[in-house]
Amino acid sequence: MKKCLIVYSNYYKDISKSLLDGSTKVLKKNKIKYDICSINGSFEIPQLINIKLKSKKYNSALALGCIIKGQTPHFDFISSSISNSLLDLSFKYSLPIANGVLNCLNKQQAKIRSSSKKNKGVEAANALLSVLKNLK
Repeated sequence: MKKCLIVYSNYYKDISKSLLDGSTKVLKKNKIKYDICSINGSFEIPQLINIKLKSKKYNSALALGCIIKGQTPHFDFISSSISNSLLDLSFKYSLPIANGVLNCLNKQQAKIRSSSKKNKGVEAANALLSVLKNLK
């Protein structure tokens, strides 16, 4: 049986842990097996997903992390690059890849979007499940 690959950035450890906890609860509840890979930065998420999907061990992937806007355009380039890369990978492998990488203006926004009330990790996992259900 194939699994879901979860790749998450642990740059903002508390935020990423909340996103990861939320998404894995959804996957467990729906009896979806998964492997978890942790990396240091969000920019590397699509790179690792690409490498791991080549194994054909996975039928889906979930990207989790957080990018917070700073004083330079770095935020815009990284956010856009990750979103575009994940979509390209989804088409390349014909597999669902959910984007749970937060793009926030400040840390407070990120904390809210990773909280138990509005957890974007939960939302990304549910989005992934909705695609998987339509593939059966």
